[in-house]
Amino acid sequence: MKWGALVISMLFICSCGQPQNNAEENPSNQTKQGVELIVLGTVQDAGSPHIGCTKPCCEQLFNGQHQPRYVVSLGLIDYASSKKYLFEATPDITHQLKKLKSLAPFDAKEMPDGIFLTHAHIGHYAGLMYLGKEAINAAEVPVYAMPRMDSFLRLNGPWNQLVQNQNIYLKKINPLDTLVMTPQLRVIPILVPHRDEYSETVGYKILGPNKSLLFIPDIDKWQKWDLNIVDEVKQVDFAFLDATFYDGEEIKARDISQIPHPFVVESMELFKELYESEKNKIHFIHFNHTNPLLDSSSNAASKVKKRGFRMAHFNQRIKL
Repeated sequence: MKWGALVISMLFICSCGQPQNNAEENPSNQTKQGVELIVLGTVQDAGSPHIGCTKPCCEQLFNGQHQPRYVVSLGLIDYASSKKYLFEATPDITHQLKKLKSLAPFDAKEMPDGIFLTHAHIGHYAGLMYLGKEAINAAEVPVYAMPRMDSFLRLNGPWNQLVQNQNIYLKKINPLDTLVMTPQLRVIPILVPHRDEYSETVGYKILGPNKSLLFIPDIDKWQKWDLNIVDEVKQVDFAFLDATFYDGEEIKARDISQIPHPFVVESMELFKELYESEKNKIHFIHFNHTNPLLDSSSNAASKVKKRGFRMAHFNQRIKL
């Protein structure tokens, strides 16, 4: 039995596009209870607009004609326990934490009750710098990190200064640990193959009281994983998956072997035999600034929606 099915059975009974009009993804009018996920960012590490970009995809953003886009991040609010959590510490953490706090109906602190890191690429942990004495000078914010990531932060400046000054409190985790955050919230890290220069890379399975979600913003290629992504999608209710590049056309100036990711067109082909209900679980996320899916009116976005998939979007909200 796959670990995903085993964990679910043991623990629970159980888009740049526009959000679907259903209660699970639009809980804002419901009584605030249970656990809610909020999408706080959808783009790749370097953001959008992208540094040095002279392409039309960035021009209007530099000119302030569109709202800024934030680097990939998820927030969790457990209303019963009055807790909130952040997945990824991005360079946009200032805006993302304020957004998360504003959605909490309880007397929420500015800092989250925990931050979960996936790996040591800039968009996924560099926001920790704003917890230091040059900024908010936070007090012992719990940061959940895998063993290599934990060591990287402890042994290298300026990150080790955050540890020494007790701005963050590192909590080392291991693959497939079941982290009991509250009575109705579990988090499980899952190793995935990626460019692991400074740390290993994980995705997370997030288990609420009623629904489960798989979050894998970065992976080299699905075929390199020792788990079957098609099977894993079947074991959860929602899957937020790496969609850095739509296809190879948008990155002709770069060697894809140096920045491997599953193209969206490859993922759609891999998932094509899934039932429509299974395809609807999949939300593409972590878009490069060149990705046409950032424009919900693009031909690429239309193709994705026509084939039954979804695209994550800022402020998307899901009850778990």
